Amino acid sequence: MRRLRAPVEDLESAERLAGDVGALLELAAETGDADTAQEGASELDRLTHIVDGLEISHLLGGPYDAHGAILSLHAGAGGTEAMDWAEMLYRMYTRFCEREGWKVEVLDILPGEEAGLKNVTFQVSGPNAYGFLKAEKGVHRLVRISPFDASGRRHTSFASLDVLPVLEDEGEVEIDPEDLKIDTFRSGGAGGQHVNKTESAVRITHLPTGIVVSCQNERSQHSNRATAMRILTARLLERKAEELEKRIGELRGDQGEIAWGNQIRSYVFQPYTMVKDHRTDHETGDVGAVMDGALGPFIRAFLESEATRRVEGEVQRASGRPD
Repeated sequence: MRRLRAPVEDLESAERLAGDVGALLELAAETGDADTAQEGASELDRLTHIVDGLEISHLLGGPYDAHGAILSLHAGAGGTEAMDWAEMLYRMYTRFCEREGWKVEVLDILPGEEAGLKNVTFQVSGPNAYGFLKAEKGVHRLVRISPFDASGRRHTSFASLDVLPVLEDEGEVEIDPEDLKIDTFRSGGAGGQHVNKTESAVRITHLPTGIVVSCQNERSQHSNRATAMRILTARLLERKAEELEKRIGELRGDQGEIAWGNQIRSYVFQPYTMVKDHRTDHETGDVGAVMDGALGPFIRAFLESEATRRVEGEVQRASGRPD
């Protein structure tokens, strides 16, 4: 009910605010009062933000777009430099989630030996979190002068992001307990003495597919196991979806799979500053703002391009022409 009610309430709020903004600007024009004009401009900015959110939400139509999301960041080749890049991306996404008012919970984390993160898995809870964050799935490329290089040379680093929906109905994927290998171990991260002295961490291996998931965030082994099972269910669902998409892609002759080494976005810090998405060609020179979580324009450009592609495909199918 919350998901159904939210867009209606947002639309009603936008309509009320639009009336208030109109009245303020009209009053400011009549009286010439600077304070009223400033208040009207401020409310207009707020209205623009709400309307932008409504427009983006309208672009979401996937079966799991309204759900929360599970994100997994993995450092690529490049040692400490790549691990530092993975940690920078983790900070960027947590900042974006803060802007959206979403809750972030770390499920599993493996720090690098010297700095950064080898990998981190975290859950994002909030309306349409998966619908927005699925736009970020893929390989992210960094170009900068490495702070870990005494010679001050320019380095290129890669990190990959995997995005899965949080499933509320896990019945869509049947998991045979006989297909699971469950290991327990002591948590290696920071935490209370119970977390570190008992085997509360859980690693689950799905034998038929070889998928391995783990969770060590909770004090209770039962809680960690439940969280790990949710991640495993999401990964198995994604595997089913990928198999279906592959079959559809073969029929359409689509060879545009995103794979490791084929980055979706580049972040250039030196010799110039630029962030460019290679799927939509959207770019900005304000690298600092992007790294502080200003991802909205990139996500919107991706969702608009996907919506355009879907509409074009529907038109072609309706007309009987091949894609």
